Amino acid sequence: MSSLTPASQANASIPLVSASDHHAIMRVIGGIVLCILLAALDQTVVIPAVPAIANDLNGFGHLSWIVTAYLITSTVATPLYGKLSDSFGRRRLLMVAITLFILASAACAMAQSLGQLILFRALQGIGGGGLLSLAQAAIADVVAPRQRGRYQGYLATVWAVASIAGPLVGGWVSDNTSWRWLFWINLPLGGLAMVMCYRGLAMLPVRGGRARVDWLGAVLLAVAIIAFLLAMSWGGDVFDWLSPQLGLLALLTVAAVAALAWQERRAADPMLPPRLFANRAYVMGVAASALAALNIFLCIFALPLHFQLVRGADASMSGLLVMPFLLATVAGNFIVAWLAPRVGRMRGILTAGFVAGVLGLAVLALSTPAVPLAMVLMAMAVGGVGLGMAMVGTLMSVQNTLERRDTGAGTGALLVLRSLGSALGGALAGTLLTLEFRHATAAAGVTQALDLGALRHGSEALAQLSPMVREVLAAGVESGFQLIFAAGAVAALLALGIVRCMPDLELRGSVTEHAATLAMD
Repeated sequence: MSSLTPASQANASIPLVSASDHHAIMRVIGGIVLCILLAALDQTVVIPAVPAIANDLNGFGHLSWIVTAYLITSTVATPLYGKLSDSFGRRRLLMVAITLFILASAACAMAQSLGQLILFRALQGIGGGGLLSLAQAAIADVVAPRQRGRYQGYLATVWAVASIAGPLVGGWVSDNTSWRWLFWINLPLGGLAMVMCYRGLAMLPVRGGRARVDWLGAVLLAVAIIAFLLAMSWGGDVFDWLSPQLGLLALLTVAAVAALAWQERRAADPMLPPRLFANRAYVMGVAASALAALNIFLCIFALPLHFQLVRGADASMSGLLVMPFLLATVAGNFIVAWLAPRVGRMRGILTAGFVAGVLGLAVLALSTPAVPLAMVLMAMAVGGVGLGMAMVGTLMSVQNTLERRDTGAGTGALLVLRSLGSALGGALAGTLLTLEFRHATAAAGVTQALDLGALRHGSEALAQLSPMVREVLAAGVESGFQLIFAAGAVAALLALGIVRCMPDLELRGSVTEHAATLAMD
């Protein structure tokens, strides 16, 4: 295919596969599915292997950075790949991301010290961020807006299954072979993904001309993201929320965002084009999506601990009891995939999703140990379906508002704000639980020294405490979880209000319709 001139790039008609030819579309996105699988697995697969890694590398300090380094660099890389792919083409950038991911995986497998492993995990995250961002942008290139729900549902399902399976696979591999195989396995899978993406995405245009990369904007965006994620990671754990260290991170985040806004208004080709944020439908869709992500990770953090600390389940049972929520989010993805092409508009679908989310979280917030477990599981399922609908629905809605020249940048920004919302959800849940715990113990006048970190060890840690302390702790923990789910319900209600104010745009069925609608807007 001949190169596109710079003048033609913004309005170029990227060829879409016929919506009726499902098999042709699956051949195109098969490699994309593998990219999502790799990105999702490597976020969680190493968690249960951390003790084995520490023993093998003789390093017990900074172990959490094995996970944190990947999370930070993948989040930073996500919008950069999205924007650069608008200028250089999706397939070309995806080849770069996969290559970097494979090489970094091999380096991780050969690491001889904890420091080396953390460094190589950071490099692996740079590749992993591209896998996620470019996969979602490529779907928007290949499939018309009205039909995207089906295929984004597939990607969301792969992500959910891989996220669930990651800790199980990581534990089994580290127990039965060597933790290094968690990284070696990425080489053949990454190689297969590279071949499939290179062939499947050959239909996408090769961008022509020289892009003027907004490197200053990229640096400022990276600083803002890193400062925010470090604050969410360290807050209430390494440092108190009111500590000077977190205050400095907060100031750095605000300063970087302010400098980024100034830079993007003057850059010739901004990393985050200001026209994105002049689009009311885009801004509202991104905000609602970030709130949905906040709630999902708030629940993922809180539900296992709730079952262990409030209902006395062990770790294995609590994992099984969370499954209805996770499976329900997958079901929500497919509900949107079925409804979207039939309804043709997203506001009603998103309204239903967030209403279900509010109801499910509200029931959880009102639950006590006396409430039957079946009712709690039903509330989890209702909330999970609603939040699953919201996650896919907001992605479809946001991509439907984008000009074709902004698909990568707009999708990347959405995914970053989802990641930041997820980090905020986990931090919010942990902070509320700790605050309620401290309030309950202080009000009861408990003087026995209590390790707040023991909360993460579930019912076994509680059994070692005195009866009086257990009673006080149980009361504090119960009220803490009620507060967590109440905060989630408020966040979902806020997202519902945002959705109701969104323009109810029709999902376009072709590139021609897309361009015509944008022209009218």
